[in-house]
Amino acid sequence: MSETGTASGRSRLRELTDAYRDLAQRLRQGGGPDKIRRQHDQNKLTARERVAGLCDPGAPWLEIGLLVAYDQYDGQAPAAGVVTGIGRVAGREVVIVANDATVKAGSWWPETIRKILRAQEIATRQRTPIIYLVDSAGVNLPYQGGVFPGQYGAARIFYYNSIMRRYLHVPQISAVMGPCVAGGAYLPALSDVIFMVEGTSFMGLGGANLVKGATGQTVDAESLGGALTHTSLSAVAHYRAKDDAACLAAIREYVARLPTVPPVSQSAARPGRDPADLYQILPHDHRMAYDMRQVLACVLDEGRLEEFQPDIAGELLCGHGRIEGSVVAVIANQRGLVKPRKGGAPRFGGIVYTETAEKAAYFIENASRERIPLLFVQDVSGFMVGPEAEQSGIIRAGARFVEAMATALSPKIVLTVNHASGAGYYAMAGQGFDPDFVFTWPTGRMGVMEGESAVQAVYGEKAADPALNAQVTKMRADYEEQLDAKYAAARGYVDAVLVPEETRDMLALALRVAATYRGPHLGPFVLPPMDVNQHG
Repeated sequence: MSETGTASGRSRLRELTDAYRDLAQRLRQGGGPDKIRRQHDQNKLTARERVAGLCDPGAPWLEIGLLVAYDQYDGQAPAAGVVTGIGRVAGREVVIVANDATVKAGSWWPETIRKILRAQEIATRQRTPIIYLVDSAGVNLPYQGGVFPGQYGAARIFYYNSIMRRYLHVPQISAVMGPCVAGGAYLPALSDVIFMVEGTSFMGLGGANLVKGATGQTVDAESLGGALTHTSLSAVAHYRAKDDAACLAAIREYVARLPTVPPVSQSAARPGRDPADLYQILPHDHRMAYDMRQVLACVLDEGRLEEFQPDIAGELLCGHGRIEGSVVAVIANQRGLVKPRKGGAPRFGGIVYTETAEKAAYFIENASRERIPLLFVQDVSGFMVGPEAEQSGIIRAGARFVEAMATALSPKIVLTVNHASGAGYYAMAGQGFDPDFVFTWPTGRMGVMEGESAVQAVYGEKAADPALNAQVTKMRADYEEQLDAKYAAARGYVDAVLVPEETRDMLALALRVAATYRGPHLGPFVLPPMDVNQHG
């Protein structure tokens, strides 16, 4: 299969990547220049400035959920008012949650809760330290119905706090760097240590106005719940810093003292091809063929993929490679027509056949036994249908594929290149199966099927009826909107949209984080064996 190139000079990947970069840059401005200036006038750094000051200079930063809620609330909730991600602090990877006070005073939207929970799930699964940089006015009251109640409402944050603290022994560090009020105060209270900043921190179950209304007492905020009060009177907090910079430095010192896991081997090896070549390798039309091996050459060390059963089920590539020295087991969909070596009709790339599923299941089970991380590179349109497929036992083979993936004990990382459709998306470690990390390129298209296929399924031959033109047109437009990678990212269906040039670095970071915990990677967390009597 030859390289695709772009005969027209256009690159769909380039166009969508440029559009994504523009959107991401806008979202990183939070509430905008005026709100940033106001934060500085209060002698406070912004959330992103705090994250930058906390992380090691030049270290990679993997932001989780940047696009969440960007297309809701009339654009008033960029990044849902909270910065979440993975960075390196004092030489070790940590999860960071930082309220963005430039967005509605850092108040909690429904999507804010989801982002914090996702960050906590990463920390619990990987047993990675988590740092909370708190600067929040509390619940965004007009939207309390999506914040306060429910199984996955704000209470879930405190549940995860408690599980991490009591059973998983995941270090939790909180820095109250602004307001922290009402139930939100339990987040730092359920952490291992609390830092506060003189003059700008406040922590309390009720602010001065609420106290006045409830008890008739008049008290200033500093006496009620300031840094001095909580570090010298109530003993709720443990460390006090003179300003944000001093607080971040103290947190770095604290992290540096934590026990470390054995470092993951890192390599200076280069990829086989320049990642920028991906703009030419991927076709402008997402329906066209390309060679997945060339895509992997831009990601893997020296471009080497040691293929497993290369002459069997060529529509799915399975094999082993390395990313910055970390071994990974790759499962990647091959596009285009694939002619079986043993003869017979060509197969459609990106489709899962019975033989495809059996090959994948066996490969995944081996990787799980060997505890080798799994990298699923998705460009899948679904499972094969028709009499021949059904008679070959595709339902049973597909179930084996799904079960092997779902029960694999190894870390699972997903990268969507183009399509993530139908049950093929599920089998290739869809989000519902709790992969450790889910990424997409701007070209990713996640949905039960493509829009035109949906139109034919619903309307059939009637799709050409002029009387139904408006309905058919709307359905096509709805599908096109919902298949966009930005739509998935805005709803948290993926952790991050990656651009080609940073993909290898971010995958390497994800692999290092996943290697922190050597136990089974199943669900948000697995409790260790324990004697319940030891825990009260």
